[in-house]
Amino acid sequence: MSEIIGGLHAATIHIRDPLRARAFYRDVLGLKELLFDEKAKRLVFALPNTSTLLTMHVAGPGEEGRDPGTVSGLVFRSADPAAACREIVRRGGTVTVEPKTVETSLGSFVRAAIADPDGNEFLLSNRTD
Repeated sequence: MSEIIGGLHAATIHIRDPLRARAFYRDVLGLKELLFDEKAKRLVFALPNTSTLLTMHVAGPGEEGRDPGTVSGLVFRSADPAAACREIVRRGGTVTVEPKTVETSLGSFVRAAIADPDGNEFLLSNRTD
């Protein structure tokens, strides 16, 4: 059987305000900006240690996908989620769930949640398995 999924090219998020999103992802999270097209209301950021892109744009009328502020389930890897949360708050970002240790049958890891200016929520985790 041939391979159906060959990897993850990009994660796309709908936003309301490109300038606020740009400041959050670039200045608060420290991601490398690859593209900012103010006229098209589109941004692209590199995710460290991966070829996967984080893209965002203002959704056009009738465009499919999730509304701004409703994205969840994306997990960013962080060696130290607690320290990352402190730095995110220092830079003006929002932590929605404070770091806590999660116990599983495979071991324990630390997880926290953060939100962008639209309310899209992301997990930070030091889980490696």
